[in-house]
Amino acid sequence: MKIVVETVIDAPLAKVWHAYSNPDDIERWNTASDDWHTTASTVDLRPGGSFSSRMEAKDGSAGFDFAGTYTRVVEGELIEYTFGDREARVEFDEVPGGVRVRVTFDAEDQNPVELQRGGWQAILDSFARHVEGR
Repeated sequence: MKIVVETVIDAPLAKVWHAYSNPDDIERWNTASDDWHTTASTVDLRPGGSFSSRMEAKDGSAGFDFAGTYTRVVEGELIEYTFGDREARVEFDEVPGGVRVRVTFDAEDQNPVELQRGGWQAILDSFARHVEGR
């Protein structure tokens, strides 16, 4: 099953693209809630390149690595990647009001679809706040 989340960001495409693919920016926005943070991020943004982010609870009680391999990159338009046996697609489209970022990803079996959708949407909302400077 595919899950889709999206947002429109009031910023130029170049700024949105950079913030989505820059490790320093990723460490600032990649969180679903205020009690978590991303402590490390690496990006090799090219087909066959890898990425990873270390996400941890701020109280140190839990953490995990989110990592994968880029399969297709079209600068300013599209990032596709695999993570484990799942796939994701990130589309960047200029629309009235800014840039629409749409993320489509394969659901996993351990958590309810709505929980997964909510978590990924929260991260995307955090990304929008970061780019817009809110």
